[in-house]
Amino acid sequence: MVRVDAAPFAFEFEPEHTALIVIDMQRDFIEPGGFGETLGNDISHMERAIGPTRQLLDLFRKKGWPVIHTRETHAEDLSDCPPAKRERGTPSLRIGDSGPMGRILIRGEPGAEIISACAPAPGETVIDKPGKGAFYATDLGALLERLGVRSLVFAGVTTEVCVQTTMREANDRGYECLLIEEATESYFPEFKAATLKMIRAQGGIVGWTAPLASFEKAISAWTGESMSTEFDAKSHVAHMEKVMGLTIEEDWRPVVEAHIAATQNAAEFVLSFPLEDDVEAAPVFEA
Repeated sequence: MVRVDAAPFAFEFEPEHTALIVIDMQRDFIEPGGFGETLGNDISHMERAIGPTRQLLDLFRKKGWPVIHTRETHAEDLSDCPPAKRERGTPSLRIGDSGPMGRILIRGEPGAEIISACAPAPGETVIDKPGKGAFYATDLGALLERLGVRSLVFAGVTTEVCVQTTMREANDRGYECLLIEEATESYFPEFKAATLKMIRAQGGIVGWTAPLASFEKAISAWTGESMSTEFDAKSHVAHMEKVMGLTIEEDWRPVVEAHIAATQNAAEFVLSFPLEDDVEAAPVFEA
């Protein structure tokens, strides 16, 4: 049993009965010229979910655990797209209209495909869904039953629409659901924040949420593997350089990475670093 430090309380799952569901990481929702942008949304928010979702995919693939992707798409003749959905609002392009990436949200069109960073690996299931929820008018339920899945880990976009809808559908069907907080996004940050609160309210009425780091730590503890501090340290150093607008000299880079790997705390390093040029005076470099 894996135990994740989550909210509103620890989330426990059996890996052999768990699957990852990645919701609608499609070009039409994430890239310029897609349906998301035609609705007047700021698509830049979507970028924040790409890296964490890829990390989550890599983790599940490494363990050999089931991965399921969804795409919100419709038939060429729009027979599965009710007028109430297509005609709502005043977008510059509607579902089925021709856009920069082909017809909007139509199966087989370039824009309906999953972005390359999160593209399905060979053997992974892709569910094309005509609605917000992944259980509606699909065989997702039957697939999960065949796999013996009882717990679901979620990632994808958007948090308050298709992700939350699918989590609620899964909750009603008896699945235990965990949403990884950095691996989901909304065009409206306040909507994401509100949705995370709703999911875990009232003792987890819909499910749980947890940071990616907590999920990774739980997996490492369960397997007995050490944390991948080398990768984390390099990533933190690169992030620190970007945020602080500095470049660490190559001779000093291994020392900085080693300190951050040991403490797993880049902020501690930054706060302890002296303002003077005497690098050896910094607490971090003490033997």
